[in-house]
Amino acid sequence: MHVRTRLLILASMSAASSAANAAPPLDQDSIYTIQVENDTVSTLKGTSDQYYTSGLRLGWTSGQDAVGPAAALGHDIWGDGTTRLSLEISQGIFTPRDTQVSPPPSDDRPYAGVLIATAGLVHDTVSTRDLVSLSLGVVGPAALGEEVQNGFHSIIGDTQNRGWHYQLQDQPAFQLLGQRTYRMPLATLGPFETDALPSATVSIGDIRDYVQVGGVIRFGQGLQSDFGTARIAPGLNGSDAYTNVRPFAWYAFAGADGQAVGYDVTIDGSTFRSDSRDAHHIWDVGEFEGGLAVLYHGVRLTYTQTWQSSEFKHEKSLFNFGSLALSAKF
Repeated sequence: MHVRTRLLILASMSAASSAANAAPPLDQDSIYTIQVENDTVSTLKGTSDQYYTSGLRLGWTSGQDAVGPAAALGHDIWGDGTTRLSLEISQGIFTPRDTQVSPPPSDDRPYAGVLIATAGLVHDTVSTRDLVSLSLGVVGPAALGEEVQNGFHSIIGDTQNRGWHYQLQDQPAFQLLGQRTYRMPLATLGPFETDALPSATVSIGDIRDYVQVGGVIRFGQGLQSDFGTARIAPGLNGSDAYTNVRPFAWYAFAGADGQAVGYDVTIDGSTFRSDSRDAHHIWDVGEFEGGLAVLYHGVRLTYTQTWQSSEFKHEKSLFNFGSLALSAKF
């Protein structure tokens, strides 16, 4: 074989090896998400309109390294990997157990609305996801909890909740959150995969101060697509970011977390008013969740059912709610 021929073969082999080891192209598509959480989607009877009764969220997440300043900041903080910018607006509505009593019992959870806008960075490597976010907004009548809840009741012909006159008064809301999630492959069973997603979260602000540790076990196909399903905080939150690793991916999951809570404005009452209604939060809160995620050609649909231990002193029974999120890439 001529020297020139051998050199051409070696060059071709080197180019093929480089192509095989090259990083996959960046996912530049934005992700749009709508999410609904509600206590009417429950496995227990008689849980409609109580405690955490409704959560609504609209979110946008950029493509990988698609927003230059956010990408630069992400790489400065975490180093290698890819960074996405996330923006969202969310509303949470909280009520006591009996919404037909006015005034509501003084030892029950107060009426409260929370409306916040959140900006965050989501940084991924093959095995980790880091999330930092800042939320700003309002707690109180300006959060429109009464208007949304009783307005929806009027549309569907349901009874109006009677105690909103006693809701927490307006105050500014802010929250800073940091979270890390690990993706740990466990086993391959024929065409199916399993993995574990342990995570830790710290959050401080005048909405809720807490530390959370937990994890999720998943079974399905295409688990490299994401780091678990999204939740409206607090809870096990994989965020809205996902990639298309195959045309059709799916997984079933189950997880649990424990939270050490220092303060919760929706239970303990206003940060700035001594005469505010309050229900005395419980510092240790546990959750169990299970559900299903389906990803098909850039669309992700997830459902999560959450069971939660008592959050305040006189809470009645185990509480649970459902969470449905639909995301699409454009």
